[in-house]
Amino acid sequence: MHDPWEIGANRSAGVVVLPGGVRVRGRSLRRPLPPGPHPTYGLSLTGWPPPRTPWENTWVGWPDFGLPARWQSAAAALVNAYDACGTQRVEVACGGGRGRTGTGLACLAVCAGLSPTSAVEYVRASYHPHAVETPWQAWYVEWFGRQGLRAGR
Repeated sequence: MHDPWEIGANRSAGVVVLPGGVRVRGRSLRRPLPPGPHPTYGLSLTGWPPPRTPWENTWVGWPDFGLPARWQSAAAALVNAYDACGTQRVEVACGGGRGRTGTGLACLAVCAGLSPTSAVEYVRASYHPHAVETPWQAWYVEWFGRQGLRAGR
């Protein structure tokens, strides 16, 4: 199935078009689902198990304002989410929808070929100006970039 997020579903709906045209939606789990189609795959970056969803969802243990509990596992989940963006409607979400979600989106932008610094700037410009809230989260994007986890790996 190739049914990406609609282009008309813009920043207000949390949809980010990554370099190369891949689309992904960022969202706060504290807010209701936006109108329109549901995700077909989700990546929840939370310190607690996420609510059940009718779509496939992967949970990465990641406390608010912190770093993932298991860096390598989180990196693998982010790469899997990026790979799924080509054929599914992928959503990356956390409690507030900014720090951890923005960090996850920045890592996906690294997978699409941006440098870690450019990826953070890109996500702040195209998703939310306060995405990647802490220096530790920015550092995780740098670490992720050094792992060589990019498109066509």
